[in-house]
Amino acid sequence: MDAAGAGTRAESGFAAPPPLLWCDGAHGARENMRRDSALLEAAAAGELDGTVLRLFAFDPPGITLGRSQAPERELDLDRLRRDGLEWAMRPTGGRAIFHEHEWTFSLVTRPGPGGWAPDPPSAYARTCALLLRGLRSLGVPVELAAGSPRGVGAPRDRDGPAAPCFASTARHELLLHGRKFAGIAQRLVRGALLQQGSLLLGPGHLRLADYLPLPPERREVVRGALARASAHADGPAASGATLADLAGALARELPGARRADGGAGPVPVGPAG
Repeated sequence: MDAAGAGTRAESGFAAPPPLLWCDGAHGARENMRRDSALLEAAAAGELDGTVLRLFAFDPPGITLGRSQAPERELDLDRLRRDGLEWAMRPTGGRAIFHEHEWTFSLVTRPGPGGWAPDPPSAYARTCALLLRGLRSLGVPVELAAGSPRGVGAPRDRDGPAAPCFASTARHELLLHGRKFAGIAQRLVRGALLQQGSLLLGPGHLRLADYLPLPPERREVVRGALARASAHADGPAASGATLADLAGALARELPGARRADGGAGPVPVGPAG
């Protein structure tokens, strides 16, 4: 059975209202994480109807860490300050990502009747299958991953930072030419589920190596391992595509989906306090 068929089977027998597809544009790392946190909190409080699929980008580029990571262990904070680069903690787990040259998404739902899927594993599989179909329609030949042990190709120093997110794949994540193309994490809070994922359009994620608390030679080892383990859609398939194109491709796979653009989102998104 191919990946598209797997996605259809994962969705069979479970009818759910189509999501709100929010094409939210580009923001800095802290603002993007604030918006996802607000969506998760609204869903956990019962103040968000149905499912929201938010599409966004990072401008300026920045770094996010998984919620359980320690910034002082994972990042060279002095260098980040000198270079004026922003970093933020994700509401979900996972490991460090440098966000540049990518499409990014989040999905918030309450699993069960009226939600995206009956349970978190099914929600994860359904999201990956949706992305696969949408990306293939844009000419990006992605496939679903069978999964591999975490950290393959970029072992962690005993006292150093963890291997980057894109150094290994998990089941149902997306591959391009056999290498990791999408990194996706999810978290359940008081009955509300948040997924966050990055889809690579260029080599910007390799810049993470410059901001790890490692000697230069170790940074180059990590950069090389990261480059070998990941792939980005930098050819004709993605060269002219925009975030709006991705939104359109996903909307075609979600008959009846509602659309929202820019600041017209489902939660207050005024200036951060």
